[in-house]
Amino acid sequence: MSDTTVPRTEGPAKGTRNSAPKPALSDRARAERKLGWLLSAPAVVILLAVTGYPILQALYYSFFNYRLTDPDNRFFNAGENYLVVLTDPLWWQTLGVTLLITVVTVAVELVLGFALALVMLNAVRAVRPWIRTVILVPYGIITVVSAFSWTYAFDLGTGFVGTWFGLEEFDWFGGFWSSFFVICAAEIWKTTPFISLLLLSGLAQIPGDMVEAATVDGASWWQRMSRVIIPNMKAAIMVALLFRTLDAFRVFDSVFVMTNGAQNTATVSFLAYDQSIGQLQIGMGSALSVLLFLCVALICFVFIKLFRVDLSQTRGG
Repeated sequence: MSDTTVPRTEGPAKGTRNSAPKPALSDRARAERKLGWLLSAPAVVILLAVTGYPILQALYYSFFNYRLTDPDNRFFNAGENYLVVLTDPLWWQTLGVTLLITVVTVAVELVLGFALALVMLNAVRAVRPWIRTVILVPYGIITVVSAFSWTYAFDLGTGFVGTWFGLEEFDWFGGFWSSFFVICAAEIWKTTPFISLLLLSGLAQIPGDMVEAATVDGASWWQRMSRVIIPNMKAAIMVALLFRTLDAFRVFDSVFVMTNGAQNTATVSFLAYDQSIGQLQIGMGSALSVLLFLCVALICFVFIKLFRVDLSQTRGG
């Protein structure tokens, strides 16, 4: 048998791309980039000082048995706080309530926000500014003020909502599900305009000729929505979901004002507040805050990595 040499075609090296090398930056581009870093540096430094230091301090205190009423008895417990939290049923209960509030509010807000975004986009030019102002007003109200307004509206003594449904004697804050309903309603009313604003920016970027071409081709409203509009604003939808999910998972104001954690409505943020401020357990409260931070980081990972959010809308997921 004769040996034959088969010529091999050398392909691109592993880890290399077939794209052309990036052109070198001009002196003007480098100067503009340097100026951008110099202008943003003060804000970055302040942001790191305001947020980075408290995070590191909470991480440090989370490894100590530290009660503010007895500061001299502080000692290192090698992460026992985390073991206590993760083996306590109260943690898993509050985590479940937090996830339930997050899923319900974000899902409803996405549907309502998309509908409001369509209204703001397609409104008559003469009334469009007024409609957008009315829709966005709730988002400009402070969350605590909004929570107090909803509390007074549903309270057994001062509430007027019960009279609308013939439930004057019904205590909306006397049970879990009724309290859960009011909390979710307040959150949805307050933050739906935020999602509608983000979705409106995505709708405004869709070329009008694409929708017109689909209309000329005989596509129905649902076909235009499902095959033209929504596929071209996936990035805006995912960004809105990401931002709102992170905000909803940290819900605190409405729970604190309406129920103060009663009727099993405590959330993770409220539990961390109760340990740190209510019971002055700085070590345990810091551990809860770190776990809350890790949950938020996990949500970011899921959205950005698993769902392939592409902010530029130029690459496939």
